[in-house]
Amino acid sequence: MLAADDPSRFALDPARMPEVIDNGTRIVWPTSVGSRELRVQDATGERSLGEVDVVFPILHGRFGEDGTIQGMLELLGLPYVGNGVLASAVGMDKHVTKTMLVAAGIAVAPWVALRRTVWRSWQEAPSPVGAGASEALSTRDTWMARVHELGLPVFVKPTRAGSSVGVTKVTDWDEFDAAVESAFAEDESLLVEQGIVGRELECAVLQDTGVRPPRVSIAGEVVMTGGGFYDFEAKYLDAPGVDLVCPADLDSETLTQMQTIAAAAFTAIAGEGLARVDMFLSAGGFVVNEINTMPGFTPISMFPRCWQESGVSYPDLLAWLIDLAVARGAR
Repeated sequence: MLAADDPSRFALDPARMPEVIDNGTRIVWPTSVGSRELRVQDATGERSLGEVDVVFPILHGRFGEDGTIQGMLELLGLPYVGNGVLASAVGMDKHVTKTMLVAAGIAVAPWVALRRTVWRSWQEAPSPVGAGASEALSTRDTWMARVHELGLPVFVKPTRAGSSVGVTKVTDWDEFDAAVESAFAEDESLLVEQGIVGRELECAVLQDTGVRPPRVSIAGEVVMTGGGFYDFEAKYLDAPGVDLVCPADLDSETLTQMQTIAAAAFTAIAGEGLARVDMFLSAGGFVVNEINTMPGFTPISMFPRCWQESGVSYPDLLAWLIDLAVARGAR
């Protein structure tokens, strides 16, 4: 669909969130790698939109940053900004991200994973008579025991959903089942993650040219003053009780350590282009929370802000990412 070029239609108003309404237009993508022309069909017929130099997929969530559209662009031979299919898919799946980071020796918050089909089978298990029922219940009991070992609070998260959608902070076990259902409304799998006490810090990462290691910005910090957590409202709707501080107050040694971990995490998932690496600084050191392979570019987003505070202007940041995409497309 070809939307009207009116940014006011996409303003983040808590009273009326933006909607994508089908206006009847359809984008016609190239049918071979020999063409980069986009066309649009509407009530008047079909017309050209011109040739594509580079696609900048500033899309969040599934089908936007999970490797799906990146795979389509690869098949069409269209250069695009950001991570490839593998890193995009890995970064979108919190369970796989954690698994790969642990394999690379990078600390993450302890977690337990679960698929919706297994949860449903436990709910539908027959009354506890006979071997089958006992086995099903003991499996649930074993899993819940692992969850309880994490201690309170825990965060219940959809495995593959962005922007903190479907995430619940559980401070009482009576809230747990409802949190599970909320997560499963967004994805077919979830993870239960131990709550980490510490400062919430972020670094922006850029791929460098050639074989040079990734470039890492100074750190920003999310300071929660209202007692909640950094959820969708805090990220996008400028909810009260949250301050984004950049640069974060870190000594040079601590900042260097964080930048080293961010670069290692980016490399561990085969990162390309850009990423934002979110961490907690706890009493035991840094713990990586998440790798966002297509971070936000809004005026309040931490990724461009961290680079601006590191001496890279917004236009220069965009130019660098586009140049990387063009260079990759020429390979």
